[in-house]
Amino acid sequence: MGDSVRVVDGTRLSAGQATPGMDRRLALDTGSMWSGLVHTEPGAATGWHHHDRFETTLYVVSGVMRMQYGPGGRESADAGPGDFVYVPPGVVHRELNPTAERSTAVVVRAGTGTMVVNVEGPEAG
Repeated sequence: MGDSVRVVDGTRLSAGQATPGMDRRLALDTGSMWSGLVHTEPGAATGWHHHDRFETTLYVVSGVMRMQYGPGGRESADAGPGDFVYVPPGVVHRELNPTAERSTAVVVRAGTGTMVVNVEGPEAG
């Protein structure tokens, strides 16, 4: 990346790593930090996944993001516009959009390992 400031045109984001049910858009990937957008369509539930040793922070721009996690996926938390969501490394989760409006969030991940690990689901616990 060098030692200079870089601006990424928000209209020119590239496709991010795939998880069924969401559209990840990559802005920057430095190897230890990833940033971009995630869009989840109305009524969608994404596939279960985790982000290895990466910490993840999401800032919800629009819509509602419901995060399911925990033993058997029985825990959930809803976030709306202006809310931040933190996902610790290795936590198996999925996003749901329980509304009729597409949700959009800004995502920043920091850490190492495999950025996206798609799995069958969380352990029953």
